[in-house]
Amino acid sequence: MTTKKTAEAPALPLNQILSGDCIEAMESLPAGSVDLIFADPPYNLQLKGELHRPDNSRVDAVDDHWDQFSSFASYDEFTRRWLAAARRLLKPNGAIWVIGSYHNVFRLGAELQNQGYWILNDVVWRKSNPMPNFRGKRLTNAHETLIWASRGEGAKYTFNYEALKALNDGVQMRSDWVIPICTGHERLKDDQGDKAHPTQKPEALLHRVIVATTNPGDVVLDPFFGTGTTGAVAKMLGRDFIGIEREESYRKAATERLARIRKYDASALEVTGSKRAEPRVPFGQVVERGMLRPGEELFSVGNRFKAKVRADGTLIGNDVKGSIHQVGAAYEGAPSCNGWTYWHFRRDGKMIPIDILRQQIRAEMEAEAARPN
Repeated sequence: MTTKKTAEAPALPLNQILSGDCIEAMESLPAGSVDLIFADPPYNLQLKGELHRPDNSRVDAVDDHWDQFSSFASYDEFTRRWLAAARRLLKPNGAIWVIGSYHNVFRLGAELQNQGYWILNDVVWRKSNPMPNFRGKRLTNAHETLIWASRGEGAKYTFNYEALKALNDGVQMRSDWVIPICTGHERLKDDQGDKAHPTQKPEALLHRVIVATTNPGDVVLDPFFGTGTTGAVAKMLGRDFIGIEREESYRKAATERLARIRKYDASALEVTGSKRAEPRVPFGQVVERGMLRPGEELFSVGNRFKAKVRADGTLIGNDVKGSIHQVGAAYEGAPSCNGWTYWHFRRDGKMIPIDILRQQIRAEMEAEAARPN
């Protein structure tokens, strides 16, 4: 009996820059192989003529051939094709970020929804140092818009909420991000001393995106790689990247840039995890495992109240019984209470929060899950 050999999926070109058309390159990669896509597509600015400052010096605006389309229809067709190729590459729980200006972001958003992506947030990147409006005929264009979307409705996308909160000095991260545009030593220059790329994005912007929506070891694809900001930040943060770029000069600048990047120390790559992502541990499991015994007393924060542990994992106190959360709330006269941090047990004369026991069980669960079968 002969067995039919199945063709092996092509290996991912991790940490490489692919040359050529982004759509063709994406279509050559295996489906469902990428965790996150960050896309900074052509803006289709429709510039008419040159732009000059008040001193008559010429503004180095985006007028490159790759940003020029014959019509809105041709731009929309391009958008449809590359977004379809991108969606095929995403893992079921993968996500995409696209960034644009008022020239194209509304067209991008509509096509994302047309193709079944599920928009999670739009983020306003507010530039703290925008280019002025030299003609004085419009408002200074001081922001760009990012759209964050999962592959589809109901997908369990990655979101490191606690890490973003930590980045924001302990305050919940908002959807307006104040970050300066790329200047100074970060701005790459070509051999003539001019900008290597007219729309180079700041590393701070990609740092926030990648920390927020990926984990170490994830694969991040950038189909409009440019001078490699996505790859540089991914490499620093211990993520793998795939870049696609058709312009040779940009690939050269990105390759040289990436060669200078060093990954952060492994201990620095972990970020504050989401409490929602941690395995649930019922208090009853603490009792079942003998970590606390029925009849043992627990004490509230400040040692003002006490209650006894029952065999079924509930507590009983003065005229109240229920879960660790219910009894704590009743004592405090509050609508809710986190019993894990409220209640303490006594060992060797010290008061220890019962959450220590939950963390011990979680650590054992994680060790078991990581053990090879």
